[in-house]
Amino acid sequence: MSKPPKLSLAAIVAAATPPERSAPARAVTSLRSAEIVALAPAARPEPVPETRTLKQRARQMSVYLEPPVYDQLRDLAHAERTKMHGLMLEALDLLFKQRGSRSIAQLTEHPPR
Repeated sequence: MSKPPKLSLAAIVAAATPPERSAPARAVTSLRSAEIVALAPAARPEPVPETRTLKQRARQMSVYLEPPVYDQLRDLAHAERTKMHGLMLEALDLLFKQRGSRSIAQLTEHPPR
């Protein structure tokens, strides 16, 4: 049994095109029936409240702590049943207060400058 002959792309396209219309005539008729449609400018969407997570909004910063300092911070977080991150933010707030700067709450309630 022999293999069927391979079809060429031209043969496939010719078989798919109806015989009563040729490609150039179809293009001309579609150009004649085309309309110009004016599109209205899109309305500006309302500002969406911030729905990104802290990880998406914030910048990451590494802090290198000596092992005893790290252990003490971890122990405090465990004793207070809180996270070390919260204690670090509390420490930054105290630092800002001592230096006369705005607190974290004040910085996050206003849009960035």
